[in-house]
Amino acid sequence: MKVELEKYNQDWVTSFEEERSFLKEKIGDWLSGTIEHVGSTAVPGMLSKPIVDIMFGVKDLASSAGAIDVLSRNGYCYYPYKPELMHWFCKPTPDRRTHHLHLIPYKSDLWLERVRFRDILRSNKRIAEEYSFLKQRLAKELAFDREGYTQGKWPFIQRVLSANC
Repeated sequence: MKVELEKYNQDWVTSFEEERSFLKEKIGDWLSGTIEHVGSTAVPGMLSKPIVDIMFGVKDLASSAGAIDVLSRNGYCYYPYKPELMHWFCKPTPDRRTHHLHLIPYKSDLWLERVRFRDILRSNKRIAEEYSFLKQRLAKELAFDREGYTQGKWPFIQRVLSANC
């Protein structure tokens, strides 16, 4: 998929809310903690790829492995991306994504990091603008390199998290 950014769309919040209800119904037995809207679609005003990122808190990866089959039968495509950290899914297909779902141990370092970065972007307009400019530059330079685009954002994210401990 080409990296394409869109202006903020309030429908992303609605899409998250609908998906949260769906996930509670289908895999609520594995929920340990909360279901969070993360990533740029969770930040009002932020440019974003039009893909809603959802974190679903689980006790641990081993005990939540059964959710993979349930989600696979209900519209999600599983991919073992960073399997030591999460169970990762996309929906509806790898070629046309509207949602990314991350089953992550609740309150793990990764969980806390993602929530903290989202909250910093929501509360600090200057940092959100810097991040938006970076994303625009990377999307131009790496339009057909999704992994490179993602990796290119990481130094900025680390710097922001380190400065806002």
